[in-house]
Amino acid sequence: MRRTLSALGVTVTLLAAAVATPMVATAKPTGGTDPARVGDQPIVIGHRGASGYRPEHTFEAYRLAIRMGADYIEPDLVATADGVLVARHENEISGTTDVATRTEFAARRTTKTIDGVSVTGWFTEDFTLAELRTLRAKERLPQVRVTNTAFDGQFQVPTFQEVIDLARAESRARGRVIGVYPETKHPTYFASIGLPLEEPLVETLRRAGWTKRHSPVIIQSFETANLRRLDRLTDVRLAQLLDATGRPYDFTVAGDTRTYRDLAAPAGLKWISRYADGIGANKNLIVPRDTAGKLLAPTTLVQDAHKQKLIVHAWTFRAENQFLPADFRIGTDPNARGDIQAEYELFYRLGLDGVFTDHPDTAVAARAALPRP
Repeated sequence: MRRTLSALGVTVTLLAAAVATPMVATAKPTGGTDPARVGDQPIVIGHRGASGYRPEHTFEAYRLAIRMGADYIEPDLVATADGVLVARHENEISGTTDVATRTEFAARRTTKTIDGVSVTGWFTEDFTLAELRTLRAKERLPQVRVTNTAFDGQFQVPTFQEVIDLARAESRARGRVIGVYPETKHPTYFASIGLPLEEPLVETLRRAGWTKRHSPVIIQSFETANLRRLDRLTDVRLAQLLDATGRPYDFTVAGDTRTYRDLAAPAGLKWISRYADGIGANKNLIVPRDTAGKLLAPTTLVQDAHKQKLIVHAWTFRAENQFLPADFRIGTDPNARGDIQAEYELFYRLGLDGVFTDHPDTAVAARAALPRP
């Protein structure tokens, strides 16, 4: 089905001038139930929750992101053995749970090929939801976010249904609509083992009453085939994720030689606009960096996407020096905080429609400082 930018409730200011004189894209305040429509500034998406402050994909990370002012919370979705969608960064869970310390599950350690890559560990599809509930989350980047490790062992793995329930409860409590921005992880792989993600995702949204274009949900994926399938199954909005390197795994399987950079070119964006409402772009596709990590001139990706009536959300904004361009680092400690406000300002000025961030409070603060159009 053909989608339009007006269906997103977003009025984008196309940039007629050169990138050197950018303007901020704005969202038209039209009311309704979509958090992307209630203001005139870029949206803030809590990337796996407030994962800069709490172990990712936990209720506490999502709640904190909401308290910090995030408009959306983002769960990555994988399947259990009994077909339940749960929020984990990957289906291999040794880095995000205590499964490796659980002797009762030692025999389930195995090696699988996921999207053409050999991976060894423990996998959600080998656990029922009841078994997965016995595990506890831990910080995925313990050397970077040392303070987050204080929460290791405290939190359960949430289901997608529970993430939706949390967003709805917090929306009622806070008097503002909080959306959910799920990502389908490894959809080709899960379909190959008889656990397709699309139908249970759509069914969960149906039970929540989130079936319309303006429902507070956007589905994203690095693959294209499952988004094209979802375009036939649901009217909710879809976002094609674009990395700075590589290509969608479904392209590899189908023998399609196009890369993510091909999809980020004008012809690729036109093709994406046939099934999706927007793109989620690696920041380096918008403002590249040189080999030393210094910023180069911005590309025309934001303008090119807007010409195809696609919204543009960029990922991932993180406050630590090692994730920032060299231009915005402070000191030499890679784990210390740099000038992330300057990075937001740069990207907001380029007309971005939203940001995925591990530190939602910083994105909200930078947005508040933007001039009103």
